[in-house]
Amino acid sequence: MTVKERFEDAKVRYAELGVDVDKALEALSNIKLSMHCWQGDDVIGFDQKGPLTGGIQTTGNYPYKATTPEELMADMDKTFSFVPGKHKINLHASYAIFEDGEWADRDALEPKHFKRWAEYAKERGLGVDFNPTYFSHPKSEVATLSSADEEIRQFWIRHGQACIRISEYFAEQTGQTCMMNIWIPDGLKDVPGDRKAPRARLKDSLDQILSIDYDKSKVAIAVESKVFGIGEESYTVGSHEFYMNYAAKNDVMCLIDTGHFHPTENVADKLSSMLLFNDKMALHVSRPVRWDSDHVVIFNDDARDLAQEIVRNGADRFYIGMDYFDASINRISAWTNGMRNFLKALMYAELQPMDKLTRLQNECNFTELMSLQEQLKVMPFGDVWDYYCESKGVALEKDWFADCMEYEKEVLSKRV
Repeated sequence: MTVKERFEDAKVRYAELGVDVDKALEALSNIKLSMHCWQGDDVIGFDQKGPLTGGIQTTGNYPYKATTPEELMADMDKTFSFVPGKHKINLHASYAIFEDGEWADRDALEPKHFKRWAEYAKERGLGVDFNPTYFSHPKSEVATLSSADEEIRQFWIRHGQACIRISEYFAEQTGQTCMMNIWIPDGLKDVPGDRKAPRARLKDSLDQILSIDYDKSKVAIAVESKVFGIGEESYTVGSHEFYMNYAAKNDVMCLIDTGHFHPTENVADKLSSMLLFNDKMALHVSRPVRWDSDHVVIFNDDARDLAQEIVRNGADRFYIGMDYFDASINRISAWTNGMRNFLKALMYAELQPMDKLTRLQNECNFTELMSLQEQLKVMPFGDVWDYYCESKGVALEKDWFADCMEYEKEVLSKRV
């Protein structure tokens, strides 16, 4: 059978459950994922020569990582050729591109330092999301926005303000809202002597960053919590409780990173509660393995649960960024698997008979509810996925990897 024939057969089977497959695919095509640039070069960036710091660690020594803007953009292009739909790119400030020997420290970054990224996005019809980079810098060794050293704290406040202006520039250039996310690595390895004062300084720093005038229709700001990091196991200044309350009080979004919580927490369960009190929220989709390890996203229960909550609560209420990095495997394959797998999870969610599932729950008919949920797991989902990929002009599930390996042979292996 052809892809089209298998798809038509799947449509009939889903229709028997009350699912309009064409409507589901149309909804999926309107969801944008933000592809993170840092998978391509192991979170190194272009503005500093030092090591990766701030509780972040990449593991593995697979060859051929991108080391120049040109290589990184080429690898991103290859990945987008495997990913159905039109999406966004997600940049850190450390990926500034300096021309003709120019260099600017992070508190002096300007839109011109991201002109090539704006051109890259515009040429491809992509949006851009942005992140201040509060790690891998000499002034981030102890603390950033919570620093007791006022000179250092002001440096990082200026960096945050500069990033708002850069985010506004991206929105103006692409015609799409730029989501700017603030995450800091500030914390302590062992038991703190004072938990309150660093958080008070962080609050004041955020207040100063947000005090500048900017167009909120162009820039959507989020703050991101974390339970712990490497070297910050006992205390993080930017806890979930801190940021959730700060976001609610200051009309910004609270970003949920799926790797930033205790291993036994169900991150998907948090979304419906938060959206009762917020119009929108932001996500970083990762796969933690025992800790915030940023493994490549796979099509597992966690991904499906998260996607179902996104769809049930309205996908247009979310900014969805991908956030994983693996230096032990081919990086284009890592990007592609993670992006495609979460799109699969979103498609799986769109193909649920939501009204019927809700009705069964409301009727306390938990016997049929469980049985239907299990039936859905063996529906011909893959046939719909293949058709969606074909309709968007990208490789089928069985084909993209061979093309990826050919790219490694013809392009990546020739890198010094």
